[in-house]
Amino acid sequence: MKDLEGKRIAILAADGVERVELEMPRGALYGAGARSDLLSIHPGEIWTRQWDKDPAGTFQVDGLVAEASVDDYDALLLPGGTVNPDTLRINSDAMGFVRDFVATGKPIAAICHGPWSLVEVGAVRGHRLTSWPSLWTDIRNAGGEVVDEEVCIDGQFTTSRSPFDLPAFCPAIVEQFVGARQKVTS
Repeated sequence: MKDLEGKRIAILAADGVERVELEMPRGALYGAGARSDLLSIHPGEIWTRQWDKDPAGTFQVDGLVAEASVDDYDALLLPGGTVNPDTLRINSDAMGFVRDFVATGKPIAAICHGPWSLVEVGAVRGHRLTSWPSLWTDIRNAGGEVVDEEVCIDGQFTTSRSPFDLPAFCPAIVEQFVGARQKVTS
């Protein structure tokens, strides 16, 4: 079933991304017919981790976030890993892209430490989210409500806690991204 045929998904990640949190959702999106672009803050490859500490290979970057336009994408995926979002949140191009994406109302999915970017751009106030437990205080301090659930859907945001939640997260994001606004093409 190709529910996402014609949809283009931005995946924003940097060095230190949790491999499985990028690879499994990307595979689910591909399986549903979507095209995804891995955007990062530098060209070439980004290195990945398994459980934040063990090297887990690399992924080829498809484009620079500094050169990307939110108008070209139907949805955004923010995978976790501790180093990845911590690096992204101090990069003005990456946070500008996330902030602009939030403003569109298009769906955004974030897993594990991925919601840190949403906290950084001030997008969680008044929203229910879940994440890795070490972010719960940050979410609360930013005005969000934390829930301890494998998947939390609140408006444009779909969040999950950890790699253990991927079996629920992957189908949830496919379902949420189906409702993404179509790009206007001329």
